[in-house]
Amino acid sequence: MGATWSIDQIISDVRKQNVRFIRLQFTDLFGAFKNVEIPVSQLPKALDNKMMFDGSSIEGFVRIEESDMYLYPDLDTWLIYPWGTEKGKIGALICDVYRPDGTPFRGAPRSILKKAIAEMKAMGFSAMNVGPEPEFFLFKTDAAGRPTMELNDQGGYFDLAPTDMGENCRRDIVLSLDSMGFEVEASHHEVAPGQHEIDFKYADAVRTADQIQIFKLVVKNIAKQHGLHATFMPKPLFGVNGSGMHCHQSLTRGDENVFASDEESHRLSVTAKHYLAGILKHARAFAAITNPTVNSYKRLVPGYEAPCYLAWSARNRSPLVRVPASYGPSTRIEVRNADPSANPYLALAMMLVSGLDGIRNQLPLPEPVNQNIFTMSAEEKLRLGIVSLPSSLYEALEELKQDAILTQALGKHALERFLSAKMQEWDAFRTAVHPWEREQYLTQF
Repeated sequence: MGATWSIDQIISDVRKQNVRFIRLQFTDLFGAFKNVEIPVSQLPKALDNKMMFDGSSIEGFVRIEESDMYLYPDLDTWLIYPWGTEKGKIGALICDVYRPDGTPFRGAPRSILKKAIAEMKAMGFSAMNVGPEPEFFLFKTDAAGRPTMELNDQGGYFDLAPTDMGENCRRDIVLSLDSMGFEVEASHHEVAPGQHEIDFKYADAVRTADQIQIFKLVVKNIAKQHGLHATFMPKPLFGVNGSGMHCHQSLTRGDENVFASDEESHRLSVTAKHYLAGILKHARAFAAITNPTVNSYKRLVPGYEAPCYLAWSARNRSPLVRVPASYGPSTRIEVRNADPSANPYLALAMMLVSGLDGIRNQLPLPEPVNQNIFTMSAEEKLRLGIVSLPSSLYEALEELKQDAILTQALGKHALERFLSAKMQEWDAFRTAVHPWEREQYLTQF
């Protein structure tokens, strides 16, 4: 995945590797990975962009009276899964979604990210490079294969086997990713029991979003082979750290990292500082996209290493944005609030247009906050001008509605459908009676 492929090369690879089925994959508005599976005999038709599907059946796409959509495979996403059937292997291509008139469907998340990238290129930049850090939990399954709430280990940060009981599963995930063209840089046990992280090398924004979707699918499949259930739910357990998806990012012009500077403070260029200021300006609004579930906001609370406050620092991890101590070509910023329930295409698009707004308007960057914000009093935070991320999905959605830059980047179609579905999700949560309430009030009143 990520290599340059031609149609002839893909057809040749299919024959050599005994590929019998092809998955034409795409992502719905809410981040669910979808596919139309075809027998290999239909591959020429798919590679000629003639494969049609019913868009009205996909969450957040179109109405039934305008349902016809076409899948245009991105040849450079060709891969073969490290599992298959007794009859042969399964290949896959990630696709862009097009209308019957040959124009991109603007409500497709991949198209929204590509639109943001086109805006970036019009400003003279060549690429947004992103290195994600998706975290996940492993739970045991019951005799029927259903997930339980029993963790597979009680390990902690960087623990080894036998404390880390997920080590073998994690290794098989890494081997599978490696066979598919991923360049895995590190894997380790995370802070919470049963929690893990696997990091792969940065790439341009579209390729990174593609890789996140493939990564999540591989993790779930390999975990199942080990009798485990992998979840990217942000906060499955109370009292321990939740799962984030920190996004390291920078912009390039040609081969030059435009975030790097040997002269400016923190070795961040003026461009990088404006970009970071844009991230801080729009973070309360893009939280609705980077943290899109009710559960996301159970993670964004003090005490569990997740950022809650709009600030930046090169020294500590309590603010929203950290500047890692890597310089020159590796200079970057790390935006730390996103979680792996996010649609990666939309999340990266929103961060990119936020940063571009900062550059376009030369937004000033506030001073870094190098002390632990979690230990500050309300008066100290007020004096330093530190505000919080939204505390609920509802609050984040209200912020998104008011942000002209982000709503324009999403487009009317995607925005309306996203807000409608997420408001329904919030109302379902708000009106439900939860076990905590019964435990607290049933005998009290």
